[in-house]
Amino acid sequence: MLAGAQKAVGFIPNMYANMVNVPGVLSTYLHGYAAFRQKSGLTPAEQEVVFLAISQQNGCNYCTAAHSMLADKMSGVPASVLAAIRSGQPIPDARLQALYSFTQALVRTAGKPGQAVADAFLAAGYTEATALQVILAAAVKTLSNYTNHLFQTEVDDKFAAYKVA
Repeated sequence: MLAGAQKAVGFIPNMYANMVNVPGVLSTYLHGYAAFRQKSGLTPAEQEVVFLAISQQNGCNYCTAAHSMLADKMSGVPASVLAAIRSGQPIPDARLQALYSFTQALVRTAGKPGQAVADAFLAAGYTEATALQVILAAAVKTLSNYTNHLFQTEVDDKFAAYKVA
């Protein structure tokens, strides 16, 4: 599994080295992560907004750093959007703000985001199927966030410039 992960991302992230201690954890993570990336119907930028919302809500500095780097260097998240997310300010894009707010509320409330947040999410053009994709992302990030909490995973050098202060 680690060889496949190294081929896919170019190195073995510290998080993967911890997760592989129970192969089912890493396998489930990699499968769910790939399914979300490939089949969510969300743009790469929207995917990063979801992953950042979950990682921040769960207090995972490792994943916040990693997804900040991906947002900045690979997924096309505008700098103003990433800066707003990282500083806890309103996102200057109403659609992405609705996605971020829905995702954080979903995680914070254990799947009960409230009618107003859900309505704003749907009004922004997202669907019930998108909501299920956000649940998939939350499941995947729960595996990684909790692993990183348990092992106090050190941020990889590749993500170091995006460490949470």
